[in-house]
Amino acid sequence: MSLASIGVPGLIIILVIVLILFGPKKLPEVGAAVGKTLAEFKKSAKDIMTDEEPAPNEIKKKDQL
Repeated sequence: MSLASIGVPGLIIILVIVLILFGPKKLPEVGAAVGKTLAEFKKSAKDIMTDEEPAPNEIKKKDQL
């Protein structure tokens, strides 16, 4: 299940539940925390995906040691 399969009605329901749980005064704080967490997750995922893997000849050298 991806985020795209939730749809607009699902997002509205989620937002209403969050509003009821945290109230309108805490909503900006919750939104900022979620945004920071999502940004950090994206940065970490990007770093993992861009890490270079060792070349096959380097793997052979390590195995011979």
